[in-house]
Amino acid sequence: MLFNKVSYRRGIIEGVIIYAIGRLGALITPAFFPDWTFVAVPLLFLVFQYILPPVWAARRMTSKKRERINKRFWLLGPRIAAICFGLDVVISLFCGLPLTMFEVQQGPAVLRLFARGASHLTLSGYVLYELRTAVFLFVFYTIAVVCTRLAGGGFLRFTMPAGGNRVTL
Repeated sequence: MLFNKVSYRRGIIEGVIIYAIGRLGALITPAFFPDWTFVAVPLLFLVFQYILPPVWAARRMTSKKRERINKRFWLLGPRIAAICFGLDVVISLFCGLPLTMFEVQQGPAVLRLFARGASHLTLSGYVLYELRTAVFLFVFYTIAVVCTRLAGGGFLRFTMPAGGNRVTL
């Protein structure tokens, strides 16, 4: 495709921007959205956070020749995940943690670490949240990049049925 030829650096930047949009959107209390969008918009923000960035970055980068998955694509997933994790830590500390369906935003993690009462956030709770996020980002982004590259390169094509009228999928 004409618009899928971008550099490695630009692919990473676009993936990180998509993640940032999803992560900042996850700060909005879901009750803010009316009617059916109460469910749809937070799900859209999850797609922007976890599914779209690695697939978008891997899909946009094409090579001049048919290639196997080389070292730069094996490292693309962990590299985007590391940058997105750093961005997640900054957003969590200074803007707030992402919300689930029935939560209300309680503020930045830095303030909540020193607060008393119901909005208090323990350091171990915050570290466990970030550790869980890091593991999920690194594993899922690596798998998504590898599968996207394999699917785009024709590796996942196969021929069926065996016989006179073969069809390539």
